[in-house]
Amino acid sequence: MSQEQEVRGRIRDFMISRRERVAPGDVGIQPGSGRRRVKGLRREEVAMLAGVSVEYYTRFERGDAVGASDSVINAISRVLRLSDIEREHLHCLYATLAAGSKAEQVRTVTEIRTGVRRLLESMENIPAFAVNRIGDIVAANTLGRAFYVQMYDDGRIPVNHTWFQFMRQQQSRAFWVDWDVIADNGVHILRAEVGAAKDDPALNALVAELLQVHEFRTRWESQNVRRHTTGLKRVNHPVVGRMDLTYENLHLAADPDITILTFSPEPGTPSDDAMRLLNLWARDEARTAPRTT
Repeated sequence: MSQEQEVRGRIRDFMISRRERVAPGDVGIQPGSGRRRVKGLRREEVAMLAGVSVEYYTRFERGDAVGASDSVINAISRVLRLSDIEREHLHCLYATLAAGSKAEQVRTVTEIRTGVRRLLESMENIPAFAVNRIGDIVAANTLGRAFYVQMYDDGRIPVNHTWFQFMRQQQSRAFWVDWDVIADNGVHILRAEVGAAKDDPALNALVAELLQVHEFRTRWESQNVRRHTTGLKRVNHPVVGRMDLTYENLHLAADPDITILTFSPEPGTPSDDAMRLLNLWARDEARTAPRTT
């Protein structure tokens, strides 16, 4: 399958999934007396509400509307009640299609600047990581390597959060209290990256491997997308036990393909005490058996 055919297929699958989830009543269409033979909205209903012809919308849904304007994409997005990230995803898919063979191949970042590495190590009291677009941990501070000790001990290079989630489920299910939520988020983030990528060999290889796992594949087929921002993660750490932590993703203006991921407990809580113990353990481990990123 050519790159163009693959992108058209991504558009088609995404559009159908979004159209099927919108009920007629959601957009003010009164149900008729007969039984509807389609799930969600009909193509002609989307076309009417978006102000385009049925023929054009059909081509759009199939990925055949190369050069579709922002106004048309936004109109269709409003009808299908797309979120901001879903609308961005659709724009990226059509931009990738329009670029065609002129699109530059995306290369996953595998190194960080010395200044970024120093920044990570300066965060002595919280786990901190430099993460690339596909979730590879490019670098981590001492406490970060202790926090994800099971991932580092697994031996996979590079360490990847989503790979560990699905390929080492016995350990990951024991580690993440809210395993299903974390699994959903990881898949949806990768799905968004696939939509934005022109052609990224590392991303394609990761997804191909993970698609062999049922729990990943069923989530992948949902077509849902999201971005990694902030929230709460609850873990059962193998050394210090339960911790409830806030995570933040910090974007670097000079390194748009790298984010700094941090985990921090609320001060004065049992999670804070556990993090302090983990920090002591991490420094003892670093002194006796230093780890490399």
